[in-house]
Amino acid sequence: MTAPVFVVEHFRADGAGQYVLDGPEGRHAVSVKRLRQGERVVLTDGAGRWAECDVVGAEGKDRLIVHMTGVSEEPPESPRVTVVQALPKGDRGELAVETMTETGVDAIVPWAAARCITQWKGERGQKALAKWRATAREAGKQSRRVRFPEIADAATAKEVAALLAKADFAAVLHESGEEALATAELPAQGEIVLVVGPEGGVSPEELALFEEAGAKAYRLGRTVLRTSTAGTAATALLLGRSGRWS
Repeated sequence: MTAPVFVVEHFRADGAGQYVLDGPEGRHAVSVKRLRQGERVVLTDGAGRWAECDVVGAEGKDRLIVHMTGVSEEPPESPRVTVVQALPKGDRGELAVETMTETGVDAIVPWAAARCITQWKGERGQKALAKWRATAREAGKQSRRVRFPEIADAATAKEVAALLAKADFAAVLHESGEEALATAELPAQGEIVLVVGPEGGVSPEELALFEEAGAKAYRLGRTVLRTSTAGTAATALLLGRSGRWS
């Protein structure tokens, strides 16, 4: 089994020597994981920098002492996969973020689609966005990632269209698609942007706007998936076909 992952804010300049993991991460390592001398852990800033360390010991209930031999950096993946996720009902948004993170998505853009039942406004919206970001962080740790997905601010349809216009491959999951996503020609490099609509579907006006920006409608499969699971299934398909899972 691979070593457990813990998040640090920054690494020492030389990237070597003794390091103290404290705060909530240190407490989790000492009091929950109960790590002991000789075990191995991975420390990461969640942005690609990471170090595999040997546990030296613990101090109290929230300080793990490790020995770090050096810091490595994982380059960004290519092609980069971004999923524009319409806001689902209840806690299904966190479910979508969690499973897409575990699958390997690089960025998630919350989208306030016209037919979304859930709307992020004011303080409620900020709290919901913070939950998505916290979920991505925890799912990144659980899946042993060292580069966590970026969770953008909530976007409007016009902002999504601008994102699609810059993509090397832009797709909207929609039942009107004549071609299956499984047979689409994908770029070897660059940016893939995929739009997942809400429970009520992508509106005709939004679909027209996205098509004008260069996106094409694609079918994912023979069955209809929930908005909270469609992005994960599509991400897995794209990562497998692009060679990133090989």
